[in-house]
This record gives sequence, C-alpha cells and structure tokens, in this order.
Amino acid sequence: MTAAVDAIAVETDAVESDAVEAGAAEAGAAEADAAGAGAAEADAAGAGAAEAGVAEAGAVESDAAAHGPSGHAPAAGGRSLSGEKAQRIVEAMRRSVAQRGTAASTFDHVSRAAGVSRGLLHYYFGTKEQLLVEAVRRDCELRMEVLERQVGGAQTADDFIALMAQNLQETVREDPDFVTLVFELFTLSRRNTDIAAEYVELLRRTRKQLTGMLATAQREGVLRLHAEPEAVAEILFSLGDGFALRMLAEPDRDFTATLEAGILCVRALLAD
Repeated sequence: MTAAVDAIAVETDAVESDAVEAGAAEAGAAEADAAGAGAAEADAAGAGAAEAGVAEAGAVESDAAAHGPSGHAPAAGGRSLSGEKAQRIVEAMRRSVAQRGTAASTFDHVSRAAGVSRGLLHYYFGTKEQLLVEAVRRDCELRMEVLERQVGGAQTADDFIALMAQNLQETVREDPDFVTLVFELFTLSRRNTDIAAEYVELLRRTRKQLTGMLATAQREGVLRLHAEPEAVAEILFSLGDGFALRMLAEPDRDFTATLEAGILCVRALLAD
C-alpha cells in the first residue's frame, strides 16, 4: 500500500510539473497573440491557463487515488490515467472516430465531449492516434473477457461454436462502432510505424487469449482441435473479421446461410 501511495505521489508531482510547463507555454502563446492588446491581458490569460492545468492535473490524480493503483489504462509515454475521467476520454474518442473518422477526430472535439482540457489529452496520450489505440485496446480487453466467460460454460464443441457465433452477431448488431474502430486502426497502421507496432501487439495479445481458451477447452474434453490452438485462433479471428466487415457493408442482407456455412468450417477444426 505504501508503494502504491508513493507511486501516486510521484505521478502527481510529474503531472503538476508538466501542467505548469504547459500552462507557461500557453501563456507565451497568449502573449504573442495579444501583443497589440497589451501585455497585461496576455499575462492574465497565461496565468489562467497555468492554474487550470494544475487544477485539472490534481483532479485527475485525486480520481486515480480514489480508484486505487490497479485498473489503470496505459497511455503514451508509459503514463497511466485511471478512473472515471479515463473512461469518459476513451468513450468520447470511440464515438468521434466511429462518427467522423480519425482524421476529423481532433483533441478539441474529444476534450469537449469528455469534459476535460485539451492539454490533459496531450499529456496522457500525446496524439489522437495513440488515443485511438487506447480506445481499441480497452474495447478488446472487455470483449475478450466477456467471450472467455461465455465459452467457459460450454459443455460441447457445438456449445462452444454457437457461443462464438452469437458473440460475433451481437457485436455487429449491437455495437458496430467497435468494428469500425478496429478497421480504422488497421488503416492507420498501414501508414504509421508506431501505430503498426501497437496494432501488432494488440493482435498478438488477443490471439494469445483465444489460444488459451481453445487449449483449455481441449484439455477439458470440450473440443478436439485438428490444428495447433494458435493456428485455429488465427483462423477464427480471420473468419470473424471477414464476417463483420461484410455484415456491416450490407446490413439489410440475410447472412443466415453464410453463417451456417461458416459454422460448418469451424466445426471441422474444433470437433470430430
């Protein structure tokens, strides 16, 4: 507990220091813009920005302390942002990208929607692309947890397959924004090496999680895999991504027969 408190105190000092520096920089910008209006007004604007930055940094760290050292979301530069404010920021970015795309999802848009300062987003995430990574990572973690709970109750291979198919259909029907976010991140990864590395790590992590689910089900006698668990996991993700893309592209089309054919393919990999 002492180590956690010390860590929060150190992070608070760092945030306050960066917030003051950000406020000072903003004050300098205000002075330049207000050269014709007088130095007094510029000084007032800069002082206000510095005070706002320090106040918000303190509020964020208080929120993080209240939620404890666990459950934080890793962000740019190894910093972490915990608690309710983090959830608002990530959710605001999620909605913005789904509605207007990454290019138009500026920190101004996201900060207003989340009710936080633009400087706070810059401090914790650095760029809107890194914030998108965080939004997708958070969604994937939640969805993989749900899937693990669902398939953990499967008694047969048919149960396991039916639960996975149900999960896919519910995602596309109830939360198409998630699918949009994933494909948006993939598109960005083709043009940005840093995002490409983040995307590859996300693929590796989710593949490892599904591989573990498959291996556990095989040990328990629920499944009989006809290939290595990791290879099967990759096939399942590939099928799921393809189905999701086509189902979103043609929302009025009946995919029942297509899904049934896909289930037959999956059954050939997972059962006798």
